[in-house]
Amino acid sequence: MQTVKIDPFSIVGIAVRTTNENGQATKDIAQLWQQFLSDNILDKIPHKVNNEIYSVYTDYEGDHTKPYTTIIGCKVENLTDTPKGMIGKSFDGGEYIKTSAKGDLMQGLIVDHWSTIFKMELNRNYVADFEIFGEKAQDPSNAEVDFYVGIAETNE
Repeated sequence: MQTVKIDPFSIVGIAVRTTNENGQATKDIAQLWQQFLSDNILDKIPHKVNNEIYSVYTDYEGDHTKPYTTIIGCKVENLTDTPKGMIGKSFDGGEYIKTSAKGDLMQGLIVDHWSTIFKMELNRNYVADFEIFGEKAQDPSNAEVDFYVGIAETNE
């Protein structure tokens, strides 16, 4: 676990409003991933910085127990032509706690790691949290995924 500074960035992708109550997010986000992959959204995103896939959690109504929006997409240079049916959103960046998880994406790797994060004593800001699925996540059965959890800025 390390603290990192993230520069402002923009994402274009598809989104769902969900909640962690009664396992709803697990179902909703799985369906969103299915749509992202089956509709080949990655190839339809203009102005991509690279092919890393971001799964961003934002627009929290409170903490992680309240409704929030999940966006699956890519970091882009700008939001000038966000395709119809997609969402474009900019984030201010800031301080984040970075952790990584390695294992099988089909065996609950992401959900399990978030369960661990929820138990950590973090001064979360609930603005934007995200995972990055890059080169090391290409093999779903042996993937390595980086998690970024937004925290309140420390005055150094």
